[in-house]
Amino acid sequence: MTITVQAIYEQGVLRLTEPILLEEGTHVEVIVITKESQSVEKTPAEILAEIAAMPL
Repeated sequence: MTITVQAIYEQGVLRLTEPILLEEGTHVEVIVITKESQSVEKTPAEILAEIAAMPL
């Protein structure tokens, strides 16, 4: 299952901006993409290359 959420990094902890429906104790994998890095304009080829390099 894949869920995309927004979060804020505060005092060493990622705080979700909205609750999500997960059972307590569920293990998750987190990929962090900062908003600042998205402001740089990239070509479609660069974006596809970054997506292709992401772990499955």
